[in-house]
Amino acid sequence: MTKKEKIMLDYAKSLTIKPTSVKENIIKKLKNIGFSDEDILDINQVVSYFNYVNRIVEGLGVNLETEGGNSD
Repeated sequence: MTKKEKIMLDYAKSLTIKPTSVKENIIKKLKNIGFSDEDILDINQVVSYFNYVNRIVEGLGVNLETEGGNSD
């Protein structure tokens, strides 16, 4: 894993686990390692979307089928 990937994943983790922990210094780290404003927005939207969808599924108690057609 590259340093750039690690910083991106740290951001995704912070956004998922404790969104209020995302401060300007994290955004500066992303920019300093080479992410543009558009890149950061894209990362934010993808992470936020999956967090949203997962919470809907979990909040409704939906059991998703696994490979082979068995549910959890």
